[in-house]
Amino acid sequence: MRRKNIDTCSVITRHNFAKAASKVLISLCLCVVSSALLLFTGTAVAQQSERPNFLVIVADDLGYSDLGSYGGEINTPVLDDLAQQGMRYTDFYVAPTCSVTRSMLMSGMDNHLAGLGNMGEMLAPNQVGQPGYEGVLNKRVASVAALLRDGGYHTYMAGKWHLGLQPDQIPHARGFERDFSLLVGGGDHFDDGWNIEWQIPKGPYTEDGQPVEKLPKDFYSTKNYTDKTIQFIEEGRDDGKPFLAYMAFTAPHGPLQVPDDWLRRYKNQYDEGWDVIRERRIARMQELGIVEEGVSTAERMWFLPRGSQLAPGVRIASGRKMEIYASMVEYMDDQIGRVFDYLKDIGEYDNTVVIFFSDNGAEGADLVKMFSGQVGSMGWMHAGANFAESGHNSIGRKGTFAEYGAAWAQVGAAPFRLYKGYVTEGGTRSPLIVSGPGVQGAGAVNTTAIMHVMDLAPTLLELAGVEHPATFQGRDILPMQGKSWVSTLHGEAQSPRSSDDYLGFELFGNRAIRQGDWKIGWHLDPFGTGEWQLFNLDADPGEQFDLSEKFPEKRAELMALWDEYEEMNGVIIGNRSLLEGAKKQLPTPVFESSSYPPVRGMEKISHKKLIELINQK
Repeated sequence: MRRKNIDTCSVITRHNFAKAASKVLISLCLCVVSSALLLFTGTAVAQQSERPNFLVIVADDLGYSDLGSYGGEINTPVLDDLAQQGMRYTDFYVAPTCSVTRSMLMSGMDNHLAGLGNMGEMLAPNQVGQPGYEGVLNKRVASVAALLRDGGYHTYMAGKWHLGLQPDQIPHARGFERDFSLLVGGGDHFDDGWNIEWQIPKGPYTEDGQPVEKLPKDFYSTKNYTDKTIQFIEEGRDDGKPFLAYMAFTAPHGPLQVPDDWLRRYKNQYDEGWDVIRERRIARMQELGIVEEGVSTAERMWFLPRGSQLAPGVRIASGRKMEIYASMVEYMDDQIGRVFDYLKDIGEYDNTVVIFFSDNGAEGADLVKMFSGQVGSMGWMHAGANFAESGHNSIGRKGTFAEYGAAWAQVGAAPFRLYKGYVTEGGTRSPLIVSGPGVQGAGAVNTTAIMHVMDLAPTLLELAGVEHPATFQGRDILPMQGKSWVSTLHGEAQSPRSSDDYLGFELFGNRAIRQGDWKIGWHLDPFGTGEWQLFNLDADPGEQFDLSEKFPEKRAELMALWDEYEEMNGVIIGNRSLLEGAKKQLPTPVFESSSYPPVRGMEKISHKKLIELINQK
């Protein structure tokens, strides 16, 4: 059941008039007392009490269009309510993959300087050992958690770290006084904790800097991260210090798994197929103002069949994976609601800046196939032994490993092209909701601001009144590159970036530059041409029309910016690529014409009707 939207016009909530009136006299008396105290204690006490708490919530592999407030059909009442209290942003950028984004979140720096020029698991031979390619959050930067801790904040983390495994690289060593952290990129969401990488067969957790020997029997990642967040805040609130709480969910990252009582929550709701769901989402996004009507949206990728071409059983099996994914997202929303309710109960919600986003685009790859390797390899043996039961009836349970595939990922990425792993809009644009004290424009959608994940650190520091130092713990550190959002959040500016500012992206050899409405992208075959292409994102957010021949001067301008970005950030293009041989692995392109497939509209036939038709035959 959806929670009721909060009335943004109401000033007094959860308190009746009598209670409010009874406090007037008390508050007047307190003003006199506090004024006298300031004569002896200075302004530090007052400043500390005014500083906001921060709750940074990061979903893992959530699609741009999944939330109800961004056009999705998944039930997300808590985050939809948050969007009504705060502001939604349409042009917020992250990296194409998880650890790369997290390095920029923690540092306020481009990933090529912060240590994740490439994912540690994917380093090319010529990148190994090079500055910026340590594969961990390096010591050239200070984490925002450490700076806030030294600035008088409690710092808590629960969830996925993925920025280093060694004792001096884990959350406790990088600024979090309390943590419950999964150190690697993912794994089974239940207590068995199987990791998809055979070199580290079980995902290692730490709590307060110490290894967790065994997870509790009733462990489920989303629930337990929530439990720990509430526990840490509760145990540290007696001293009145503000807090940074970082909730880094591993949902809805694969494997797609939910508690048993959530397995059938979306039963048969995706049997119509991905095309129908995607069209509905885009229509809803246009109604909400997330996407403008008349703009170009991405076509379904050429190697993906139309949903109506699938045999009924195949379509149902595919829809089942999306059902589990949707349940994971709703369960995460429900647990976020628990944290909000707790903060309201202790009187801290109204003084908490809440920031919600996803770490990258929707996941279109099959991670088991990617990490297990060839038949007979150690990875293949590990995957077969520990993720063997992935049939239709067992999917979603402990010990299974399923991903929903490229077609559903394109639904999650609607209206954009491609998904996680690529520097297209589908891989790098994320929903962003910001709410809390000082955030203007309740319920509105900002389609002007160009925001980036490396902006979070300078934003939090400015709101907290903490300066970024030139040195930290006896070593020189790099100045932050991110732009503070404070003036934008407070309604004093539409965007933290001017028309001259630009954003650069590079991962796995694919690269891009965005400046204003213009973007150039360079992607390896088979998802690109191996040359720079020019797009106008205002008219073509789906990146469907290359304007290089029409606007060669604009293309040249952005290519010059790429050269500047590459040199400034020490980018090293890998001499090996994840896309080597990818073209051979893709299915044969799907043939379509106005008369094929023979029966249009099949995707609109319900599961029950399909079974009836089969039985008639």
